[in-house]
Order: sequence, then C-alpha cells, then structure tokens
Amino acid sequence: MMKSDFMRVDEVVTELDVSRPFAYRVIRQLNDELKKLGYATIAGRVNREYFRKRFGIEGKEGTEYVGS
Repeated sequence: MMKSDFMRVDEVVTELDVSRPFAYRVIRQLNDELKKLGYATIAGRVNREYFRKRFGIEGKEGTEYVGS
C-alpha cells in the first residue's frame, strides 16, 4: 500500500514522539514555511517529503522534495 504524500497528526506524533497539540504546532509551522515558498497547503496535514527534509529523516528511496 502506497503512503499518501501528506502526513496527518498521528504520523507526526509517532515520528517525533510528541503530544498531539505539539504535533499540530509543528504541522502549522511547516505549512507556514511552505506558504512563504509559494506552495499550497492543507490544514492539519504536512507534505511528507518536506517534513522529512526539515527533520533530517530519510525519505522515500530515490525521491526528493521539489523545494530542495
């Protein structure tokens, strides 16, 4: 099964081992950064590749975030 290009709060909680409210703040901050770069965002979700890039987590094999 293929993962979505976007992470929801539960995935952020698991990846960072943080509370749900903190995960929502992380998502909001990353989406604000993406908006400043001119990208469209979805409230409550964050682009998986951008998240991994910002937190230094290895992403999907052979792919990079467009903004890199």
